[in-house]
Amino acid sequence: MSQAHDASLIMQDGHGDGHGEGHAHEHHPFHQHHFTTMEQQFDASKIGMWLFLATEILLFGGLFVGYGIMQSRHLEAFVAGHHHLDWKLGALNTCFLLISSFTMVMAVWAASNNRNGNKRGVLITNLLLTLGFAGGFMVVKYFEYSHKLHDGLLPGKFFSYTGPDAVPNMFVFFSFYFMMTGLHGFHVLGGMGAITYLIIRSIKGDYSSEYFTPVDLIGLYWHLVDLIWIYLFPLLYLIT
Repeated sequence: MSQAHDASLIMQDGHGDGHGEGHAHEHHPFHQHHFTTMEQQFDASKIGMWLFLATEILLFGGLFVGYGIMQSRHLEAFVAGHHHLDWKLGALNTCFLLISSFTMVMAVWAASNNRNGNKRGVLITNLLLTLGFAGGFMVVKYFEYSHKLHDGLLPGKFFSYTGPDAVPNMFVFFSFYFMMTGLHGFHVLGGMGAITYLIIRSIKGDYSSEYFTPVDLIGLYWHLVDLIWIYLFPLLYLIT
């Protein structure tokens, strides 16, 4: 009887401990029911983001390969088109994105160290700065596109530039220019939307050292956006 009683107590204690752990996880406001622990949820989310970023690299990688192939076929046209890009504006945008990557790193750091709201202000401030630099990037890109539109330096059949330095197949360069920078610009806009979402939730106090997964994941995405531009800038603006 004593052994049976002890076994019963052990089973009850084990059930109680397991229930208590499950109960704690169940009542965490951001713990999804299909994950055992918050750590497992974080790791799974991060793997998913890395897989998504890998597909983004494949997408832009194909464009880089296509650019290289067409440049080798129409070198004169690519060189002539390159001279219509303002490297100073490209450099300014590079600075904007590099600084925004730093402020995003600081935002992730603040979120991961936010205990009892002690880093909440730092988190919000750095997210706002990141959003501001991203907006600055898009403003510069707007002026660049406006200049190309005014001069008729457009892709494909819309190309109408008739300046003295116009060469055959020059439209091919601007087709790649608008395709690559335009696709990158859409990624910047998507990132701005995601960062705005983070700011709203940060103001509500949703992120802390116990849960900052969205900040970390969007931070990874934003670094990829920055990295892609690091390759686009020299390829389009500097290399002839």
